[in-house]
Amino acid sequence: MKIKIGLLSLGLALACFFVPNVASADSQVRIVRLSQVEGAARIDRNTGSGFERAFLNIPITQGTKIQTQADGRVEVEFEDGTTLRLAPQSLVEFPELALRDDGNKVSVVKILEGTAYLDYVGGKTSNLTLSFGQENIQFTKAAHVRVQMRDTDATLAVFKGEVSAAGPAGTVEVSSKHSANFNLADGDQVTLAKEVTPIEFDSWDKQQGQYQKNYNVRSSYAPYAYGVSDLNYYGSFFDYPGYGTMWRPYFASAGWSPFSNGGWYWYPNFGYTWVSAYPWGWMPYRYGAWSFVPGFGWAWQPGTRWSGWSPIPHVVNAPKQFVMPRPPSTPGQTVAVNRAPLNEPAGTGNKLTIRNDSAGIGIPRGKVSDLGRASLQAQKNGMATPSMHSGVVRPSAPVFTPSPGMRGGMQPHGMGSVGGMRSGGVSPHSGGGSSRRSAPAPSGAPHR
Repeated sequence: MKIKIGLLSLGLALACFFVPNVASADSQVRIVRLSQVEGAARIDRNTGSGFERAFLNIPITQGTKIQTQADGRVEVEFEDGTTLRLAPQSLVEFPELALRDDGNKVSVVKILEGTAYLDYVGGKTSNLTLSFGQENIQFTKAAHVRVQMRDTDATLAVFKGEVSAAGPAGTVEVSSKHSANFNLADGDQVTLAKEVTPIEFDSWDKQQGQYQKNYNVRSSYAPYAYGVSDLNYYGSFFDYPGYGTMWRPYFASAGWSPFSNGGWYWYPNFGYTWVSAYPWGWMPYRYGAWSFVPGFGWAWQPGTRWSGWSPIPHVVNAPKQFVMPRPPSTPGQTVAVNRAPLNEPAGTGNKLTIRNDSAGIGIPRGKVSDLGRASLQAQKNGMATPSMHSGVVRPSAPVFTPSPGMRGGMQPHGMGSVGGMRSGGVSPHSGGGSSRRSAPAPSGAPHR
């Protein structure tokens, strides 16, 4: 029996996932995602060990600091899709990441050094304050800003929206396409300008924002869930009889395991959590379960609840020889796990050589067209050599957004088309392409 799930129920389900237990007080057991790391960056996870190397998908908790070095750039993704990006030689702190009794998520981000971009989506249950120097901006509506912190002054530039900065000199309103310079050595005296002066990192911030726009699904009935863009770029969804809607990364054979590469990280008061090395490795390890489909391999099956802080990801129907990942028995460790070669792609000119079973590791975000087609080539030949682009590529097939009338799931499975275009995904029952779909609703099919 085919089970098709529309995006409407995903929106309703995700709304439930992030509702806290009303019996609890303000909770610090809230995490946001380190969603992009380029070059050298360090993170202080408030463990008492100071700064360490920053890796993709590390959970960020209250009290964390992130520092980029001369060639480093990072992105932090919040639950509602808000993104914070740091240019090289920048330092940021998260003094507060809390979950209130009423379900509101409270975030305080403090820019200590360098250049930061904040693209605030404007979630109904999100309260975010951006601080720099003695200035505080409390976001209430969608806005996109840039802050540059220097020794004696700071500049706030507003690309989109309107914000109010409150500080020693009073409250200053800065409109879209305007900027404000604060004299930190003179009581934050402010100078307004009716323009935004471009800097070299603006194009990088714009590209990352375009990636989120191209591969994320936003609608009035489907709220953003962080990590969805990477699922849509690095893999594909398909429907399988008896299982419902599933997802699988490109460049993964039947012998690939979702726990081949990653590590165990210790957090005081919280314990261990698994950190995946894969660029899409956030949501599939905190929501739903990894299911083993005989004759095909591992695929992720969306579930019915958000587990958030997940010590051990949920696994069902594992083969007999599978060894369940377990955290270290001794607290306070960071343990890398490499059960298989990393298979990092090699680049020559604008070509990228990708080997099968890399499952996305080392593939630049949004730079390669039609990864599904390249994945099929790698399965056939052991590797593929697609071209890399300087800008962010558009999806090879439209990111599937069902209309309200398609709640039951009218999209065909197997080798199908979306909007008249074929994709290159692989389903377990076709051996060929599958419908390229957006993030699905939780499957109602029982786990086998």
